[in-house]
Amino acid sequence: MALQFDYKRELARFVAEDVGRGDITSALLPKKDITARIITREPCVVSGASHAAAIFGMRRCKARVLKKDGSRIRKGQAVIGITGRASRILECERTALNLLARMSGIATMTDAMARKLPRGVGLYATRKTAPGLRRFDKEAVVAGGGKRHRLGLDESIMIKDNHIAADSMEGMIARAKRRGRFEIEVEDADGAMLAASSGASVIMLDNFAPSQIRRTVRLLEARGLRRRVKLEASGGITMKNIASYGRTGVDMISAGIITSAAKATDYTLEV
Repeated sequence: MALQFDYKRELARFVAEDVGRGDITSALLPKKDITARIITREPCVVSGASHAAAIFGMRRCKARVLKKDGSRIRKGQAVIGITGRASRILECERTALNLLARMSGIATMTDAMARKLPRGVGLYATRKTAPGLRRFDKEAVVAGGGKRHRLGLDESIMIKDNHIAADSMEGMIARAKRRGRFEIEVEDADGAMLAASSGASVIMLDNFAPSQIRRTVRLLEARGLRRRVKLEASGGITMKNIASYGRTGVDMISAGIITSAAKATDYTLEV
């Protein structure tokens, strides 16, 4: 059974990290209410708006989400409106903006890459996420039209090169088959043939060039093995080459850069 994830506790931890023993600058402000908006300074796909609003809510401010997650918005559009005590809004400002900016950046990059793929080919996140932020990073991928893949090592069996190096492909496959469905990473067409004939559900074609993938697909089809498995392209996938990989005949493409290298969206809070 998957462990419950306490978003409220994590958001409170994020705020506490920034506020520490108290925001000594905002404490100088007079005790009055203000109105503020969070505005994007560039086009983006929104993600994290509900979490940012929840952060302000923890400090007894009223925050209204104006653009839901997954929305494509233009430069200058407001995403969240906030009212409340000035000191409380400003002590939350940077934490809310940081999370919103990171998540929207991931969603925006995911959207741009996913739209280069043909229908039926999914774009998947990897475990290349910031420690402590995986749930948020993967949520942002989904907001951008991607898929999260596994959240952690306990979700599914994925046999990778170092597992094989520590034992053998045959040995790992034999034990994995007793547990049910499994995915295996291969480095050449022969490995893909062995994995497919041994009962793998998903075969990850690691660092294959598009031409190598097309050849592997043809070999699998010739041996009557293609329909038994899903094929995943992984390794070296970029904005420039993802369209080429999408045309190779794979079912899935996993790209670590959508969570590890996405540019944060430029947001500002204006009072």
